[in-house]
Amino acid sequence: MDRFFELSARGSTVGREVRGGITTFMAMAYIILLNPIILGGATDVTGAKLSIPQLTTSTILAAAVSTLLMGVVGNAPFGLAAGLGLNAVVAYQAAPHMTWAQAMGLVVLEGLVIVVLAVSGLRRLIMNSIPLALKHAISVGIGMFIALIGLVDAGFVAKGTGTPVQLGATGHLTGWPVVVFCFGLLLVIVLYVRRTRGAILIGIAITAVLAILVNSLTTIAPASWGVVVPRVPEGVIAAPDFGLVGQVDLFGGFSRAGVVTATVVLFTLVLSGFFDAMGTIIGVSDEAGLVDAEGRVPRLGAILTVDGVAGAVGGLSSASANTVFVESAAGVGEGARTGLAALVTGGLFVLTLFFTPIASVVPAAAAAPALVLVGALMMTQARNIPWEDLTLAIPAFLTIALMPFTYSITNGVGAGVISYTVVQTAVGRVRQIPWLLWVVTAIFTAYFAIEAIQALFA
Repeated sequence: MDRFFELSARGSTVGREVRGGITTFMAMAYIILLNPIILGGATDVTGAKLSIPQLTTSTILAAAVSTLLMGVVGNAPFGLAAGLGLNAVVAYQAAPHMTWAQAMGLVVLEGLVIVVLAVSGLRRLIMNSIPLALKHAISVGIGMFIALIGLVDAGFVAKGTGTPVQLGATGHLTGWPVVVFCFGLLLVIVLYVRRTRGAILIGIAITAVLAILVNSLTTIAPASWGVVVPRVPEGVIAAPDFGLVGQVDLFGGFSRAGVVTATVVLFTLVLSGFFDAMGTIIGVSDEAGLVDAEGRVPRLGAILTVDGVAGAVGGLSSASANTVFVESAAGVGEGARTGLAALVTGGLFVLTLFFTPIASVVPAAAAAPALVLVGALMMTQARNIPWEDLTLAIPAFLTIALMPFTYSITNGVGAGVISYTVVQTAVGRVRQIPWLLWVVTAIFTAYFAIEAIQALFA
């Protein structure tokens, strides 16, 4: 096991990997409930809706297969599941123009395109063409992004009435769920700074128990807790329903919705899946100390190939495109450094296929503190950015700022790449820009102008 997963070489142990794998699972388990809600709340062009129980099974199955593959093939501590944002594209951009089977067919094609890019080596070359300063900025931006996700999911930060965001739902901190979150955040910080083994995992577990007690002893509207309401499940075992697995029409979307519409959807899926995963892989690997002096990730080709296969697996199971989850950083914060952690995470997904009620125990208020803490840890990568060089500092800043401000890793990477290319050109350093970065800049320009391009060809 040590030789296969390179435990000693990466400075890890079996215990750290197990704790990290469990922590990653607990941090991303919300997707088991959230993905079915997003996909199940939409209708396709025929008015059909997908079954919530079947979507739950599909979501878990795809996550289990993808994460186990990442552990064995990629040897990286990444959990994979249906990507938020990608599932929204499927539900609200693809489904209104085609059937669910045809929409999932486009998801499979997205995965296959990414696999081709990975196997050909082009995806690795693109990632390696990103300047080192931007790679560190991606880590910092992802840290801010996942911290914001945690704060929003916990209700600590909410949409404002006179401002874009505000403190709590009313401008003040109110409600027991927020109290539980604050307790959990302080607890996990104290445990971590005291170097307690399993600090993040212990913090999540204790806070989840507190949430269950608070929910049972007080009168709280279920919606206040978010997607997951903390309560002791009535049952433990639930039989999986595989009815949606394999319900795919690979090319039917092009005839049903038209070539232009289907191509735009496919382009959006590929670009979002490509750069969301790229940013997460770079950021989490950097935090784990797995990158070399030039910011390159070990076994990158295998990792990128598995990520593409995961996209196709998500489509084949009707769970939407699977991708590397930024919540993997929570496991890294607990010490995960190898694919053994991913095997633990994937194994827990497999168990959840038959114990679905247990997955509905940990609310956002209990899991979110881990995301905030890990966000703080990832911010330390900012020390590696040469802030004194404005030609690098400004693109780095845009990369960092736009990830949380637009709720998108892809948008942050795109803004950083475009601004870097423009600034370097403006100061006469055109020859220092890799030719692939020009290609990426053109792609991102098209991505940001996709509405205008679609209208032009409509």
